[in-house]
Amino acid sequence: MNEIIRKNLNIPNMLSVLRICIIFPFIMYFLNDNYFIAAFFLIISGLSDMIDGAIARKFNQITKLGKILDPVADKLTLLAVVVCMGIKFPEIIPLVIILLTKDIIMLVAGILLLKRGIELPASKWYGKTATIFFYISVIIIVGLKAIFGISNSLLSIILLSITAFLMIFALIKYFILCLDITRSSKE
Repeated sequence: MNEIIRKNLNIPNMLSVLRICIIFPFIMYFLNDNYFIAAFFLIISGLSDMIDGAIARKFNQITKLGKILDPVADKLTLLAVVVCMGIKFPEIIPLVIILLTKDIIMLVAGILLLKRGIELPASKWYGKTATIFFYISVIIIVGLKAIFGISNSLLSIILLSITAFLMIFALIKYFILCLDITRSSKE
């Protein structure tokens, strides 16, 4: 038991837990129009997301728990941000639906793989790229509102459309990867 705790109690997993914990303050500040502090929490979340995987690989701290925590933290953060953005910027609701649909599909696929006893694949560059661009887009949109009081619907739609494209691309690539893993496990 102590070995399991020791193996899973590492910096990458703690960074994923931190990302989950700062979702609530982000929501609270964003919905109360305190965009600067909300953006700060999002920047912390984005930076920790960028470094947790690198630390895990460099120091051989990749764990099964981490392979679950990292995407869960990503999805919960994404869900919180997208719902908050949809509440504040109703014109992006179609994009919110696309992003939520993509994440629900990925969640269901992950559950099906786990039920079959298939280990989830590690995050790939296309998933990380989509997530990083998502953070950049939201930080720009929220930052413009917080710092300059600018709410540019066209810019929001362009940035979130590119984000949606990257996320759909990642979904397709992960779907192909899951099919390959499923086929390989049957052999």
